[in-house]
Amino acid sequence: MPMQAPLLGPRDFEFPAIMLSGLVDHGMYLHFRQCLSTAAQQGLVVVEISTLGGDPEIARMMGEDIRFQSDLYPERRLVFLGKTAVYSAGATFMGFFAAENRYLTRGTRLMIHERIITRDIHLQGPLSTCIASLKATLHEIEASIAIQNEGFANLILGSQISMEDLLRRAPENWYLEANEAVSLGLAAAVI
Repeated sequence: MPMQAPLLGPRDFEFPAIMLSGLVDHGMYLHFRQCLSTAAQQGLVVVEISTLGGDPEIARMMGEDIRFQSDLYPERRLVFLGKTAVYSAGATFMGFFAAENRYLTRGTRLMIHERIITRDIHLQGPLSTCIASLKATLHEIEASIAIQNEGFANLILGSQISMEDLLRRAPENWYLEANEAVSLGLAAAVI
């Protein structure tokens, strides 16, 4: 059984190496990559984020960078600090950190929801072409659900939340206060 990482205290979060705020978009990703490239390769590296959401694929890219960097530099501890709001794509990003490396500031709110699609379908032309267009859209939705559920599984790994419960709550935008998130095992502690 792997050894549990030591619980961190407020002083450990005094000077985050990576501070992110705002929309999860390409600009945030570029800032994140720049900060990550100059962060220490050993010891504690705090990644602080406050976001109302954004592009889930950008959040996944940032998360994959965290996963990859954790494998490259096992002597470095990458820690997530959610500050005030960690909504939508922010929760997706949080899922790439082990629960023992997730912290939230007092009063922070998490919001977890399903991915959203807005699409008008215009059918015109030979019937077989119309069927292909509909099937392509259906396949896109099915693939997006699979990707979404992979992220949900990462987020709840080791927590008291079942996938069934999460899938029941996510369509209605599930908001959790920091202490509730900790009590459910989604984060290690409130700072």
